[in-house]
This record gives sequence, C-alpha cells and structure tokens, in this order.
Amino acid sequence: MLVPYLVILLAMLWLENSLLYFPLRYDGGERWLPGEPNVEDATFQATDGTRLHGLYFHHPDPKAVVLFAHGNAGNVAYWADVGRQWRRDLGVSILVFDYRGYGRSEGKPSEPGLMADGRAARAWLAARTGVAEDQIVLAGRSIGGGVMVDLATDGARGLILERTFTSIPDAAACHYPWLPVRLLMRNRFDSLSKIKKYQGPLLMCHGDADTIVPMALGKALFDAANDPKQWITELGGEHNDPLPDNYLDAVKMFLSELSAPPQTNGH
Repeated sequence: MLVPYLVILLAMLWLENSLLYFPLRYDGGERWLPGEPNVEDATFQATDGTRLHGLYFHHPDPKAVVLFAHGNAGNVAYWADVGRQWRRDLGVSILVFDYRGYGRSEGKPSEPGLMADGRAARAWLAARTGVAEDQIVLAGRSIGGGVMVDLATDGARGLILERTFTSIPDAAACHYPWLPVRLLMRNRFDSLSKIKKYQGPLLMCHGDADTIVPMALGKALFDAANDPKQWITELGGEHNDPLPDNYLDAVKMFLSELSAPPQTNGH
C-alpha cells in the first residue's frame, strides 16, 4: 500500500496548480462584448510585467469604489454580472479583474502571481477613480477572498468576503484527510494569519451546506478577525449557489455604514 500512496501523493503535488486553478481563456465570444455604457476594458501590468485585464463598471456618483476578486474558475466575462449588479443595486463603481492565465490576462496562475495581480488591479482602480488605495472597498469570493485579505493588510475602507477559507491547505485537508497537505502544499493563501493585521470593517458570508469550502473554515477566519465585523449564514447554501437576496441587502447596509464616500475624479 505504501507505493500506491506515494505515487498518488507525488502526482497530486505535481498537479497542484492544475487541481487548484481552473482558468478559462479569452474566446472572443459575445459574452466579452458588454455593449453597454459605462463599462470599460481595464488593462494594466503587475510588477513583474505580466499584462492583466479586467472590466470596470463606472458609476457617476459612487457610494464606494470596489475591487472584486473572483473565484478560481472562469474569467471576468463569467463574473461580469457581479459588476453590473453591484453598480446598479448598490450604487458603486467596481472593477472585476482576471488573474494571470485567466481571460485576456497573460501568464500562468500561482499564489505569488495572484497577490501581485490584486495589487496591480487596486493601483489601476485608484488611478482611474482618484481614490486612495486604502480607501477602496475590497471584495473577494472563495480564492479571491485570500487575495483580498492579503491586500487588506495594507488598509481598506471595508472588506467583504464570500465563501472563503482560513488557508488553502486547510480546505484541501477537508477533502484529502489521508494526505499531509498542510505540510506539502506550495499554495498557502494563509488568510488566518493575515486577517489579524486588518483593522477595518468586515462583512463575511458562507453557506452552511458548502461542501467545497466548509463553513467552519469561514467561521474560523471570521472569529480571528478584529471588530467591527458581521457574519451572515446562508441557510442551505452550497459553494457555487447564487447568493441570497438578503446578502445584497446586507452589503448595501454595510457600505452605508462606512465612512463618508470618497470623492472621485469620475469620468
């Protein structure tokens, strides 16, 4: 039994990135052509020169400026509805961006790469709106939560986390308890240690039926965070289910309770 176990272990280590990241490249389809006003292609570079892409949804009088980091699958064309909904229903300007290797962004995904991509996206958004980087609201879903927690250690007007985890090894250990993933995984996304450095308002939600990232991991991250903070349990919610209507209401309230909205150079 030892030899098959070692073979499986080595194979999973070799394929770690393939098992973690599921990017879809740009395919030129209609989904990529919003055909609507106040939606812009955002192009920018990470510090290592990797060219990146996102979609910026502009609001003429935003209540907040938001940077949204999506999950580990798809690309911004599949996440654009988040931008449309948040601009329409929450009155914000929002940038939804692709990590390296996703959509129109160059390169291949990795933990250091995703962190660099988030910082590049935030810098572009700050320059585009005239809002200081530490006054941008950071929002992330699943693995995007790990990216946003990392950025939040530099400061943020608010932090919104959807269905995220303490760390990638913790999440992997829930699925592979018979493998020493906590010791061997290269990708860490150690949000549990980083969240303690964030000193601003936090809103988190998680489904109690989530089988991909168990809610216990999200709750452990929430418990480690500083006040002020708010937790929402999505009753019966799975990881990839649509978010419930009351969640958007909670986000709206969360944004309204932040400090005065930033002055932007919106154009």
